[in-house]
This record gives sequence, structure tokens and C-alpha cells, in this order.
Amino acid sequence: MSINQHIRELQSTETELSREISLFGGVSILVGIMVGSGIFYLGSYVFMFAGNSQGLALLAWVVGGIVTLISGLCYAELGAMMPRAGGSYVYLREAYGKSVAFMSGFSSFILGSSGSIAALALAFATILSNFVAINEATQKGIAILVIVVLTIANYYGVKFGSWIQNLFTVAKLVPILIILGLGLFLGNQSPDLSINVDASVDVMGLISMVAMGVVATLWAYEGWTNLNNVSEELKNPKRNLPLALVIAIFFVMILYVLFNFAIYRVLSFQEIVDAIAGGNLFLGTTVANRLLGGFGSTLVGLGMLISVFGATNGCVMVFPRLYYAMAKDGLFFRRVGEINPSTKTPANAIILSAVVSIILVFFRNLNQLTSLVVLQGLIFNGLIFFSVIIFRRTLPTIERPYRVWGYPIVPILATLVMVGLLVNTLMTSDFNNSLLSLLIPAAAYLIYRFIPKNQLG
Repeated sequence: MSINQHIRELQSTETELSREISLFGGVSILVGIMVGSGIFYLGSYVFMFAGNSQGLALLAWVVGGIVTLISGLCYAELGAMMPRAGGSYVYLREAYGKSVAFMSGFSSFILGSSGSIAALALAFATILSNFVAINEATQKGIAILVIVVLTIANYYGVKFGSWIQNLFTVAKLVPILIILGLGLFLGNQSPDLSINVDASVDVMGLISMVAMGVVATLWAYEGWTNLNNVSEELKNPKRNLPLALVIAIFFVMILYVLFNFAIYRVLSFQEIVDAIAGGNLFLGTTVANRLLGGFGSTLVGLGMLISVFGATNGCVMVFPRLYYAMAKDGLFFRRVGEINPSTKTPANAIILSAVVSIILVFFRNLNQLTSLVVLQGLIFNGLIFFSVIIFRRTLPTIERPYRVWGYPIVPILATLVMVGLLVNTLMTSDFNNSLLSLLIPAAAYLIYRFIPKNQLG
């Protein structure tokens, strides 16, 4: 195949898959994955890292949202330029070659993507255990059941999976918006939004506090990269993919800032400090109890269950498309690249994704899975952001329906943020998890180099 033919194939909107995801569906996938149960407790970590300053904490949420938006703009250019299933795998393949793309895809298959599904399913069961007394074995059984049910739903068509995602995204926002609205209008506190920190903190210390707070917010914003995986099933992807990314990230940023401000409107500064010091990080739940009594706890619990279930569905929907793209390249089991003729979905990829996720449920706990997912994602995200610069040089004439604002500063900044997060996470994470997150990509490289590709077929 000539270079010109290859470029035309990359930019083609023709696909074996079914284009059933609308602009609203795209926004729903992103919001559904990004907004999880963390909205009720991650604000506590941001508050602590920001030196117990309400003003700095809110600033950290804004800066974290801006950093996420900057990163999203890079993905928007890549996704509109190459609207192919597999998203990040495709960009890494074109920028750095098949070996790096395989390392990323294989690592996602073993840890990152499958681990996300397993972790979310376990989180659902853990939250449910607050309502019904169930032991650890039963929780794992419920997690497996969630994976199986959502796998079946997405097996039978992206339209049905997208409908589930739309429903649960709207449903999860209802309790969050109720608490947010009541907090803003019924709260009687006047938050101190000044840069109020200990007098001994110098300028560098202040910057460090904001940076640590921003790092904490980025875990809350995690999930915005996933729409690109299903770009072949998105209607008018060259327009709707960039638009969905910008709308979803901006909406989530506003939601997080206002939700935490609502907490500050209901709870006094001292109450927040005392709650966190006492180990109560779920400030959102405390606010719900204050405003709505016992019903507030139930509302938050249901909201968390809905949030996690919707996020799990989003992951079950998008991740198998990466394995499908690998198989189409001849870098994965051939049958994983087959499309079910009746459902127009990569059915085998969906089933295989579920099998690995279920295995991880058996062998890892929630904390271990979360750490593995974060590390695996950071390793390759920096390379993806930098690929925007590479493509501007290697493919200068390719059609770009969307061009990232502030080039080249924006992709360089996004790359540096990922590198910084990776270093910070490796230094603070459990040694075994950090080692495993590095060994899996290394093993993938050896597999790519020494196992004949036709054996994967």
C-alpha cells in the first residue's frame, strides 16, 4: 500500500462497524466515565493537598480542568484527523511504529483497560455492601455479574450500549445536581476564597501546594481519552469527536468546581478540617445528610451505585475496540478482529475483554487495580500528546478538520504534565505495583520482537 493510500484509509469514514453514537451519546460516554463516586470524596484530598485552603482547592479544580481540556484538545486533533477504532493505539502506531503501539495495546489488555473494568465492578460491589451485608467473596461474585451483564448488553449492539450509557449518565447527574443545588442555595456559610495559607509558606511552597492539588483533581478527571476508541461508531466523527471532548470536559470541570463550592457553602471550614482529620473523606455524603437527613445518605449511595455502573458500561463499550484495531493489524488474535454480522460489533473482542477483567477480579483487590490502571495509562499518554507535534512534521498536508489551539505549547505542556504525574506516581505507589506496571510493557516488547505474528492468528 502506498503512503497516499494509507493516509486515505486513516482518514476514511467508511467502516464495518455501525455508526450509532450521536454527539449527545459521545458526551454521555465521556461524562459517564469521568464522573464516578470520586466526586463525593476526592475533594477532601484536594483540600488537604492545597494546605486546607478553600480558595486554593477551588483553584486546583479549575487548573486541573484546564490541564485536562488542554490534553483533550490534543486528542481532538488526533481523533478528527484519524477517525479509526482503537484511538490511542492508532496514534502510537502511526507516530512510533507497531512495536510501541503493541506495547500500549497489550498493556491495556492485561492491566489498564481490563483493570479499569475490574476495578469499577469491584467498586460497585463495595458500595453495595454499605446497603447489604455481603462478604468479600460475594462482592467478587457481584462484580463478575456486573461485567457479564454489561458484556451481553454491549455484545448485542453499540446502539443498546449507548442507550444504557445515556440513561445512566442522566440518572447519575440527578442526585449530584440535587445536592449541588441545595448546597448553593440553602447553605449559610461564606467560604474564604482568598489564598489563605500558613504565613511560613513561601511562593515555591504555594506553587507546590497548588500542583499537588491539581494532581489529585486529575484522577477525578480521568476517563476523557476513551471516546476516541469508538470513533468509527460515532456519527460524523470529524465534527462530533472534538465537540464532544470539549463539551464533556468543560461540563465536568464546572460540575466539580460548583459541587465543591456547594460543600463549602454547607460545611464550615472547621467542620471540614475536623471531618478529614477524623477520617471522614466523604464530604459530599456529609452535606447530603445535613440537607436531607437519612434520605440524603440513601440518595448519595444510589448516586454512587449509578455512577459506577454507568462508568463500567462505558469501559465495557470502548476498550474492546482497541483490541479489535490490533487484530486488524495482525498484532492480536485474528478472530478478535472479526465483526459480528448481525450486531455489527467486535463481539469476540468484547468477550475476551470480559474474560480478562473477570480474571483480574479474582486475583487483585480494588486498591491494587486502581494503582495499576493509573500507572499504565500515564506511561503512554505522554507519547500520545507528543505525537501531535510528530504528525505536524511527518504529515504536514494531511487534512485536519480540527487543529489544537496554542500549538505547539499545548501538546508540549500536556506531555510534560504526564511525565510529571508518572514520576510522582512511581515514587509514591506500592513498589510491586510500580514494578508490574513497568514489566508488562517490557514483556509486550519481547513478545512483539520474538513471537512470529502469524502465531497470534
